Amino acid sequence: MGFRKLCPKKRSRTISITVKTAAGRTQSFDIDDHRKSLPLEAFVAKLFASVSCVKAAYSQLQYAQSPYDADGIQAADQFVISELKNLSELKQCYIRKQFDPSPETALVLADVQEQKSLSKTYEIMGKKLESQLRLKESEIMNLREKMEESIRQNRLLENRLDQSGNLSISDNLRQTGLSPSHFITVLLHTVKSIRNFVKLMVDEMKSAGWDLDAAAKSIVSDVAYWREDDKCFAFESFVSRVMFDGFHLTNFSPQRESQPEKKNQQRLFVKRFSELKSAKATEFIAHKPKSTFAKFCRDKYLQLIHPQMETSFFGSSSKRSLVNSGEFPDTSFFATFAEMARPVWLLHCLAYSSEPEASIFQVRRGCRFSEVYMESVAEDAPRSSENATEADPSVAFTVVPGFRIGKTVIRCQVYLSPLQNKVKRG
Repeated sequence: MGFRKLCPKKRSRTISITVKTAAGRTQSFDIDDHRKSLPLEAFVAKLFASVSCVKAAYSQLQYAQSPYDADGIQAADQFVISELKNLSELKQCYIRKQFDPSPETALVLADVQEQKSLSKTYEIMGKKLESQLRLKESEIMNLREKMEESIRQNRLLENRLDQSGNLSISDNLRQTGLSPSHFITVLLHTVKSIRNFVKLMVDEMKSAGWDLDAAAKSIVSDVAYWREDDKCFAFESFVSRVMFDGFHLTNFSPQRESQPEKKNQQRLFVKRFSELKSAKATEFIAHKPKSTFAKFCRDKYLQLIHPQMETSFFGSSSKRSLVNSGEFPDTSFFATFAEMARPVWLLHCLAYSSEPEASIFQVRRGCRFSEVYMESVAEDAPRSSENATEADPSVAFTVVPGFRIGKTVIRCQVYLSPLQNKVKRG
């Protein structure tokens, strides 16, 4: 009987380690398996580090293009090509299974290289943001200078209007054409005249014992005013609405009347403007009681001054009866009204005296504030933010309408307020 030689089995050198994770779980892994996977991990680390280098090189190439830097572009281009070659070499090493003999060292070096690339990318991004910031600051300074110049021009126009009621605009509008500066000059005078009349009207209301809060609510309701004195803007809104009613029509009247012929329209409105621009309103209608401007004053007075209002102001409606009969009362109240009607009429003449014609617009109640088309009359009212919430102020009402002349927009004046009964945003 034969016997079999017994040989001892080869012992495994694999060491098993158990670790506890942060989540409280235990996990086992073999050191021998980990050592076998180290070369592949080192290769993957070198691959990601190389990709980060390509990204940094491409960012540098983009940065050198604006502003244009020929030397910077050439250096960045060579950097990109060099990193793409490294990627190609890594590909060949993977195909041939030629991994790094010192994977621990390779892992550390790859991590260092990747951090350097990320730092380079962030540095370039920081330079880009600094460049954009400088550009925006330059634009802001330019816009601020333009705004200051516009404010200065407006002050000059206001001073000119304060010194004289006459409007220094060239008579030769047919040749020069309507410009926004002409229109703004008359508009500034119009707004000032409306406010003067509103001040007189409010004084008469106070003398007659009117409830100004109730009167303001009858014009526009559910408005939270920032200041008590801001209720005057409601009265300005009412007067503007009446005075500018029919502005979009060539005869400036919503009633069905004959319109001027298109071919003679420009000449007609230039003539009307020239006749009235240097004259006092009361003197003009006294000499020409049947003129179109006299008819305009008559119609607007009857629309604006309600019979009950006139009775409470003057004790009777005799002034209204006088206007209805074709005559005009010789009172300071009517003189102030006529001086308010004059720039409104002149503004309409300017709108139709040249090409392109000026058009009128206003903003609906509840619309979000836009600095392109609106300006706030209440200095204390904050503007609506881009991410508007229910608490943001909206347009409560339009005080003075806006205008368009070709591509130029003359902003309307609005009152902003968090409406008490919130309406749907327009």
